[in-house]
Amino acid sequence: MFKKLKRIMLLKFARKLNNGQSVPVPSIISENTKLKGDIISNGIIHIDGKVEGDVTCDELVIGLKGILIGSVNANNLHLYGVLQGKAVVDKLFVAKTAKLMGDATHNSIAIEPGAYIDGHCIRSGGPIPAEQSAPDLMLPDATKHRKAANN
Repeated sequence: MFKKLKRIMLLKFARKLNNGQSVPVPSIISENTKLKGDIISNGIIHIDGKVEGDVTCDELVIGLKGILIGSVNANNLHLYGVLQGKAVVDKLFVAKTAKLMGDATHNSIAIEPGAYIDGHCIRSGGPIPAEQSAPDLMLPDATKHRKAANN
């Protein structure tokens, strides 16, 4: 009870600090909630319960106890719980507590050691420029300089 009251007070305080500009308040699917169906939002969604359906939003947080069975289409995905399905996102963060079972298409990705991924992580952007390709990044400095001199 005290945590909920504290959270509400912090959100109200944040709104006042923002000089009347609207502060996005996340839509929360709490731990003991099960939802079947698609969710579409322009804001932030935080899932701590279980959702069976597709989620489209600006930012999605799947909490430690959160489970999503379906697809995600979002700008940002922070995965701490379970995602079973496909994700198409710009920025993907997979915590060490997370389980991703499915393919993720992303522009940038961060994966903590210990995260469980059973699927493919596919970069959605264009190919890496030749001057930053992986083989050149692995070469010692002297080899890079000789290679550049030969070109």
